[in-house]
Amino acid sequence: QVQLVESGGGWVQAGGSLRLSCAASARTFTYNTMAWFRQAPGKEREFVGGISRGGVNTVYADSVKGRFTISRDNAQNTVYLQMNSLKPEDTAVYYCAAALSTYPLSRPGDYKFWGPGTQVTVAS
Repeated sequence: QVQLVESGGGWVQAGGSLRLSCAASARTFTYNTMAWFRQAPGKEREFVGGISRGGVNTVYADSVKGRFTISRDNAQNTVYLQMNSLKPEDTAVYYCAAALSTYPLSRPGDYKFWGPGTQVTVAS
């Protein structure tokens, strides 16, 4: 009954852009913090960025800072990840997650609810 579903993944050339969306159930969206994580083959799941309940405060990993932007539309129960200047090292499965927190946290274990993920592939 608590659901998160990502969309917008795909293939793009290096330097291109993609916009990911995460549609959440109303119950899930009552959590204070939403975040994006990614996981490449053979690597641990890593924090990409997070956004507070009201959408004012955002936190980004150093690897994506200045290139990615997180936003949310609380009326639509949707979180977005705008990805610009994509690099081959951005290739991964991207997940959205929700946690009961007043500030974005950066560890996967801090998040209770997860979507199934969407694949992003960046060609060199």
